[in-house]
Amino acid sequence: MKKLSVWLLATLMALAIAGCANDKAPAEQAVANAETALAQIRDMAQRYAPDQLQTVDAQFNSIKDGLNKGDYKGVLAAMPSLNTAISGLKDAATAKQADAEAAAAKAKDAWGPMSTDVPKMVDAIQSRVDILSKSHHLPHGVTKDSLAAAKSGLSSMKSAWGDASSAASTGDYTTATSKGQAVKDQAAQIMQSLGMSG
Repeated sequence: MKKLSVWLLATLMALAIAGCANDKAPAEQAVANAETALAQIRDMAQRYAPDQLQTVDAQFNSIKDGLNKGDYKGVLAAMPSLNTAISGLKDAATAKQADAEAAAAKAKDAWGPMSTDVPKMVDAIQSRVDILSKSHHLPHGVTKDSLAAAKSGLSSMKSAWGDASSAASTGDYTTATSKGQAVKDQAAQIMQSLGMSG
């Protein structure tokens, strides 16, 4: 009887080892596949979904650690969840990239008219400031303070417009239109303070 139980135990051990060996190749392949899938989307995910990428990386590293420790069954059990996470990361990054590209295209369209309108506004303000600075009497509704504010506003607007134009020249229309809109808003306020219609 004792001989039989020793033999049975040895057989079970052999089967368990064989089972582990049978799981090793699929586990290694599954981890390699996941690593490849992650590598293919890493740059896009880093740019558009960095927090989600960090979570998926942590999940992947934990599974890889299990593989290194020989827990092949655990690795195989955890793979469906990791594959779903990688797929979700790809979808999220792709959607955010599409949104960013759409916003950039919209900004590029907006930049065209803005790039002619804003310099005209700034030139008109400059001309008005030059005339008012030489005038002995300011028109009704225009104060010395508003004229002084317009003068200082002009230099900051010109500087900001330079930044906007630089951004546009590098193809960053999102930044260009954002800065350009700020200049346009400031110009509109100054024009109002100087009694200009525009």
